[in-house]
Amino acid sequence: MNRTLKFVNVLKNQIPLVQRRYYGIYEPDYLDKLRPQVPVYDAINIEITGYDFPVLENYQKFVHEACETMEMNVSDCWALPPKIETITKFKPYSSTVDATYNLKTYKRYVQVEQAKAHQIPLLVRIIQAGLPEGVKFTLMEHTELHEQERYVPDKELLQLKDELDSIGGPRAEKKKR
Repeated sequence: MNRTLKFVNVLKNQIPLVQRRYYGIYEPDYLDKLRPQVPVYDAINIEITGYDFPVLENYQKFVHEACETMEMNVSDCWALPPKIETITKFKPYSSTVDATYNLKTYKRYVQVEQAKAHQIPLLVRIIQAGLPEGVKFTLMEHTELHEQERYVPDKELLQLKDELDSIGGPRAEKKKR
């Protein structure tokens, strides 16, 4: 046993140590400039409109999940109050009313930010493939009108502001001494 230990010690002294080196890939900075620059959209709204509330909600979920699957940044989703339209059906060749219908049109929005230009056509095809009957969608750029349309004004607050303006406007604050 002592003999094997001596032999191992002799071998350790005779065999040179091998140093391991770890190499990485060096890529010069100018290679990044050679990559094609992909245009990016700022904010895109996907407007979904339909008459059937549950179908519309389910389809909005589908669109939201499709955007997330494509690794798009879904920044916001919102609903607008329903638009109620009254439709009157007349009897043939007369002016007497046969029936009156109240139709509700529901709208949902999905907002996508920083979407790459090559992803948008693919997203449109996916959305069209899953589009249920009676539902339509529109892709548009986000504007201030969408932001104003989103919030419902408080009628009481607007009325109080009008009353305040008619009285003479808000009082100026007293100067501090």
